[in-house]
Amino acid sequence: MENPIDTILARAKSHCDEVIKPNVDAWNKAGIWPRDASDKAAALGLTGLYAPVEWGGQGLSLGDGIRVYEELGKGDGAYAFALSMHNICTYACCGFGTEAFKEKVAKKLASGEMLANFAITEPQSGSDAGNMYSRAKINGDGTWTINGAKAWVSLAGEADYYFTVVKTSDEPGHKDMAMIAIPAGAEGLTFGPRYDTASYNFLPLSEMYFKDVVVSEDNIILPIGQGLQGSLMAIDIARVSIASGCCGLMETALDTALAYARDRKMFKGRNLDLDGIQWMLGDVATDLEASRLLYRAAANALGTPEGPVMAAHAKRFVPDAAVRAANTCTQVMGGSGLLQEYGMDRLSRLSQMLRIVDGTTEISRVVIGRALQKRAEGLPAVRIPKGYGE
Repeated sequence: MENPIDTILARAKSHCDEVIKPNVDAWNKAGIWPRDASDKAAALGLTGLYAPVEWGGQGLSLGDGIRVYEELGKGDGAYAFALSMHNICTYACCGFGTEAFKEKVAKKLASGEMLANFAITEPQSGSDAGNMYSRAKINGDGTWTINGAKAWVSLAGEADYYFTVVKTSDEPGHKDMAMIAIPAGAEGLTFGPRYDTASYNFLPLSEMYFKDVVVSEDNIILPIGQGLQGSLMAIDIARVSIASGCCGLMETALDTALAYARDRKMFKGRNLDLDGIQWMLGDVATDLEASRLLYRAAANALGTPEGPVMAAHAKRFVPDAAVRAANTCTQVMGGSGLLQEYGMDRLSRLSQMLRIVDGTTEISRVVIGRALQKRAEGLPAVRIPKGYGE
């Protein structure tokens, strides 16, 4: 009997080969989210990876499901990123949503009939989630009235629900934070102009504004006091998912450069027979193998005490490796690497995007540094030469 993850990875590969790769350039030219493509992904089970079978999902673990984005990332990292965010919301809905909300929405999210996105970043705060201005006022009838704004909202105007993190008081800190799913048709919910991006124009990104938006208490995903902690878990999943997609991007860049170097004739031989070319691409291959091991280990650690720092290691190392891979493979191809037909310029820009979204590599270094500080506290004392550290 075939392993379920093998089945879903094969479906993701076919979706990449048959839908993403042949059409991504046209998607970018049109600048419109390819809903027909995500519908095809949904038909293959790619929009309910972690959702339980009883809700119409695949019932995969995070460690297994995250591998799907490596396959999708071979076609386009931004597309893989959008589906990863939807799957995180589906996971949150099925695992933490109210029974009323799950009955209404869970199967539609898992099936891809509806799409969802996660929103925490605000225009003024970026990675400083504690500096949040969006507010929810709890009304006498249990509904919530929300005011504020979010930034860098993907699937802006395209998603059916936005899983949004808000504060419920003016007290400093995060103890009053919650997450609530805001439906796209809510009165007072609007979007700013779409961000003008370089190589992922089909993915709508913009700011999102709330003006007296009223939402049912049924839509609470994480109650007051659990909003930030749950959001950090979602971000950890997103960071490892991005690392997975980066591995797909690296493999595409490597294969493109390999095929070119194999067929390009210079100095009475093939480019691929030159030591310098082999060494350059060999470094990319090593980075790819190391990246796969790292993101898969991080995926399996999610939900454990080691999960956050493992996610930080993956988000710190793998996107940086993807940037190096895209740049190195472009260099190997010489002037041809600059031509759009080979797609290396798109991969270069995508790798830079994936370095930044859901926490820059520098933020990952902060997480790792704090973990090292805690580790240092548990180490035995060492002798410091007299006169030092006094």
